[in-house]
Amino acid sequence: MKPLPQPLAGVFFDLDGTLADSARDMYDALAALCTEHDTAPPEFGVVRETVSRGARAVLARGFGDDPAAIDAVLPRFLDLYIATGMRHTRLFPGVAELLDKLEAHAIRWGIVSNKAGHLVALILAALGCEQRVAAVVGGDTLARRKPDPAPVRHACELAGVMPAQCLFVGDDPRDIQAGREAGLYTVVAGWGYLDGADPRDWRPDAIAIDADQLSGWLDRA
Repeated sequence: MKPLPQPLAGVFFDLDGTLADSARDMYDALAALCTEHDTAPPEFGVVRETVSRGARAVLARGFGDDPAAIDAVLPRFLDLYIATGMRHTRLFPGVAELLDKLEAHAIRWGIVSNKAGHLVALILAALGCEQRVAAVVGGDTLARRKPDPAPVRHACELAGVMPAQCLFVGDDPRDIQAGREAGLYTVVAGWGYLDGADPRDWRPDAIAIDADQLSGWLDRA
């Protein structure tokens, strides 16, 4: 792996599959929607690995790949997702300690997600992180979304840090592409959903097996 930036000023995270394990609530919303349409929901494991790709990818597991069919059920799916209250959504193991360490060392941290901003806000509130985060960029904050680098650059601007002194951590190839093109050091969250892919193919600067390993790298930096 490449050496981490020195000094390190910021760490930015994708949300679903990186900072937060939100798959169960997404699945519960899909299962409820399938029940309303009198169709059997897919297995949880099949849905879990797609969560990082967003609501449409999750819906495709239950309703097929026809864009028109997915668009027709998307609003109801989002209503059902909000109705879960994000009750099963949790920080991944080791992430709480990692965030504490960043804050103890005055390293700014933020979120760059393709999820709509109001949904990001609901998750951060459920996790008790809404007052801690230095920057939040949702999928509707700008006209462009990941893999475009603009949202990552915007997060750096909001947090008041230089991209070359920051990490971007994610579990999807769009995260790594966006972070790299924005000029950040890129880390694959090996604990995330990954969609069955080999993250080495994404050409990250590093792959962390878990949040504890990433935390250890920060200690050495």
